[in-house]
Amino acid sequence: MKNILLTACALLFMSHLSAQDKTTVKADMLFDTYQYVGAIEEYLKLAESKNANTYIFSRLGESYYNVFDAENASKWFAKAIKGKTVDAETYYHYAQTLKALGKYQEANKIMDVFAKMLPKDERAKEHLANPDYIPSLTSSKAFDVADTNINAKDESNFGALLTQDNQLYFASTRNASNRTDKWNNQPYLDIYRVGRNANGTLSEATPVKELNTAFHDGPITLSQDGNTMYFARDSHSEGQYEKNKKANIKIGRQGIYKAVKTDGKWNVVEALPFNSTTYSVTNPSLSADGKTLYFASDMPGGFGESDIWKVSITGNSYGKPENLGALVNTASRENFPFIAENNTLYFASMGRQGYGGYDVFKIDLNQTTQPENMGKPINSEKDDFSFSFNQEKRVGYFSSNRNGSDAIYQAIPTCRAKAIIVVTNSKTKAPIAEASVAILDGKGNVIAAEQSDASGRVTYDIDCKVDYGLQVKAKNFEVADAAIAPLQSGETIVEVPLVPTSVIITETEVILKSIYFEYDKSNITAQGATELDKLVKVMKENPAMVIFVKSHTDSNGSDAYNLSLSERRAQSTVQYVISKGITPDRISGKGYGSTEQKVKCGKKCTPEQDAQNRRSEFMIVKK
Repeated sequence: MKNILLTACALLFMSHLSAQDKTTVKADMLFDTYQYVGAIEEYLKLAESKNANTYIFSRLGESYYNVFDAENASKWFAKAIKGKTVDAETYYHYAQTLKALGKYQEANKIMDVFAKMLPKDERAKEHLANPDYIPSLTSSKAFDVADTNINAKDESNFGALLTQDNQLYFASTRNASNRTDKWNNQPYLDIYRVGRNANGTLSEATPVKELNTAFHDGPITLSQDGNTMYFARDSHSEGQYEKNKKANIKIGRQGIYKAVKTDGKWNVVEALPFNSTTYSVTNPSLSADGKTLYFASDMPGGFGESDIWKVSITGNSYGKPENLGALVNTASRENFPFIAENNTLYFASMGRQGYGGYDVFKIDLNQTTQPENMGKPINSEKDDFSFSFNQEKRVGYFSSNRNGSDAIYQAIPTCRAKAIIVVTNSKTKAPIAEASVAILDGKGNVIAAEQSDASGRVTYDIDCKVDYGLQVKAKNFEVADAAIAPLQSGETIVEVPLVPTSVIITETEVILKSIYFEYDKSNITAQGATELDKLVKVMKENPAMVIFVKSHTDSNGSDAYNLSLSERRAQSTVQYVISKGITPDRISGKGYGSTEQKVKCGKKCTPEQDAQNRRSEFMIVKK
């Protein structure tokens, strides 16, 4: 993996381990000055020597973690945790790398250890409350994702921002400079601009030369009128850095700078007053009214390795940076904020439950609800970040290294609509409450199932222009299938009338229409089979149900004859049901002759009373 996600922002991560002995001095110096590629080379030499130990394995894991090589990071973290001196953050980073590889069950086991080590950590609490959270992230799809035509293999492209005049700004390593960042041996970032065509394709990218330096520049944010820009820049460009004499290196930080457009050209006006040589501020995003600037930083007072902050802007004056607090930030990494016009904040996080690596989250800053994972296809097992959205043009952009290197993708909002399903009785037209209404995809798979309310209604949010199926069930009604036709937008009302079934299920009995037999016979007739098939269906829908069949005759004939005839009919009924796939332990029967009359008339019954007494009963022994 060759992205330079953290190179762009130069956010710091210091290992909780201290150098173990003099054999690691050179490797530690490279690690502590963020030269991770060089540090990996040195630690690998030590890992293959007689001095190999838990400390070296941990440092290798952290080095690979910081250049986003999950496969190698997990390999060395696995070796490190066999020792006894590994701290909790190492376990957390190991779990993150496993998630990035799609190994969620293994990650859960590592998170269990992390939670025991830091039980009061919010990440630990979140894990213990919902360890198997992946299915819950798969909500309704809000965006479709498409590749753009500005990516190239082994380049890093991110921070895309679309202006109102269809110019797309982004940061990229595509420059031809021979200078590379020792963080990961990649070229330094420059700011680029590309035109967006009417069909959504992008023209050829050109560098914004007046803003680019020999070091990192970008990404950017713009005012609504397009004339004021805030952008990230490496402090080396301004001669601002810390000297590390031991390593003979100048350590720069990212800062945010302001530029204004004059005669079509950008002119850098000032560095913001809270830039520093001891921490980074980067990845700016300006509110629609231009009064609040959001950014990422590892400045003191944060919750973790990097946090989301904001600062007020009044003319040319700036307030005191304010941390967005625990509702947004965690003990891990939060980065790449984007503030939308409706005050929804999009940001990337490694500290919240996600698919792996960075995931994109959103939160409505007007409320106090928890951030929401954007789900797939925006997020993946790899790093997904730097999401922006142009409300007027209804298009967003984000970056991901899901295919090997940081690439810019287009996010196209899916058309959303509401489907209101109304369940009614086909005969009375009355609404049916507590009906099960399942919505199905094009392959017949159940996506969700809800019960109708008192007015017989269920409402589903659906994608426009997609075919959906419906399957509706209710007690004492036939199952009905229906469809939701594709929509352009808005809502649709689908009425599903249910036909009352001739089967009535009470607490004690399954009631069918009368089961008729030919005179003096016990074989099942076609009419009887139709009714018994309904019983079979009920029993298959209720696999725990056990039935006892009671067969009764009228009072004509002798008691012995009636008892024998009813017994034969009861057993014939039982055998028919068994032949349809119901196991013998779930149904049994007995003949009662005329001993249990429904209408007690003895031997002096009228033909109408005989008809009522001549019956089969299907008693529920167990539901």
